[in-house]
Amino acid sequence: MKKIIKALKEKVASKNGKIVLGVFSLVLVSFIAVLVTAHKNITINLDGENLEVATFKGNVQAVLSQQGIYLSDKDKIEPSLTSEIADNDVISIKKAVPVEVMVDGKNIEIDSAEDSVKNMLVKEGINLNDLDKVEPSLETELSKDLKIKITRVEEKTIVEKEPIDFETVVKEDNSLESGVKKTTQEGSAGEKEITMKLVMEDGKEVSREVVESKVVKEPIDEVVVKGTMEKLVLSRGNDNINYKKAMVVEATAYSGDGITATGTVPKRDPNGLSTIAVDPRVIPLGTKVYVEGYGYAVAEDTGGAIKNNIIDLFLNSAPECKQWGRRNVNLYIIAYPGEW
Repeated sequence: MKKIIKALKEKVASKNGKIVLGVFSLVLVSFIAVLVTAHKNITINLDGENLEVATFKGNVQAVLSQQGIYLSDKDKIEPSLTSEIADNDVISIKKAVPVEVMVDGKNIEIDSAEDSVKNMLVKEGINLNDLDKVEPSLETELSKDLKIKITRVEEKTIVEKEPIDFETVVKEDNSLESGVKKTTQEGSAGEKEITMKLVMEDGKEVSREVVESKVVKEPIDEVVVKGTMEKLVLSRGNDNINYKKAMVVEATAYSGDGITATGTVPKRDPNGLSTIAVDPRVIPLGTKVYVEGYGYAVAEDTGGAIKNNIIDLFLNSAPECKQWGRRNVNLYIIAYPGEW
């Protein structure tokens, strides 16, 4: 440098030297101007912390390389790496942080530089349905090693059928002996449709709510008739005879070979069932009776003179009928038609 200055002094002393000095001065000024223009003071904002940098570099990537700052594909930078820089520019960098997303039975590890859980999910293409749950919330700021759980929520509507039990209605009947029961109408179960809303979380039911219930088939009650008539007992030697009703009747007798009003042949069977004629308004045809002094019989016949409490007993011959004559006897109704 001293030699250059000495040479300049010698040149300056001459006319030609003055010209050289002028040119040199011009070059020096231009060089200084270039240096001043190329020199820039910029700010690098790295994850919220500012780094002041003086540089002669021309673009963002060159400045970062100069500072030993390297980016991954997931890091965010503004302006872009190829952008030219000017004095007082600010380069903003947000480094990606590792997070874990638990969704659909999988644990997904993600590096993201997004500012919130919501933006990260959008960026990574993880779609949410309206009912899905996200923990922590979508507005939560992304931070290193943050764990994010997504619960898939689904609502389903189902229809189930349920039986409706029929009821048993018991009616009392004084024509039946006490303790006797008869089913006069069979019961039939009904059916109802229940519409329910199910809430499923990750495929598992967590709740259900009935939204509608309607009867599609009414149940039919079972009807049972219960006898209330007290049992009456007739003592006949060593035998006891249960009967429903006792009455005093006037008994006459008849014989012959005709056919009864019910289409049967009349018979006299002291050890079984004989035939008698009755007034059906008092004793229904087909009723089983016991007649004192005559025995068991069935009301199978009628007659013009048989009115009210008069009965006519069938005997095998006219002499027997004459011997019987007309007398008052006790008659016991053992069973009505259909009961025996």
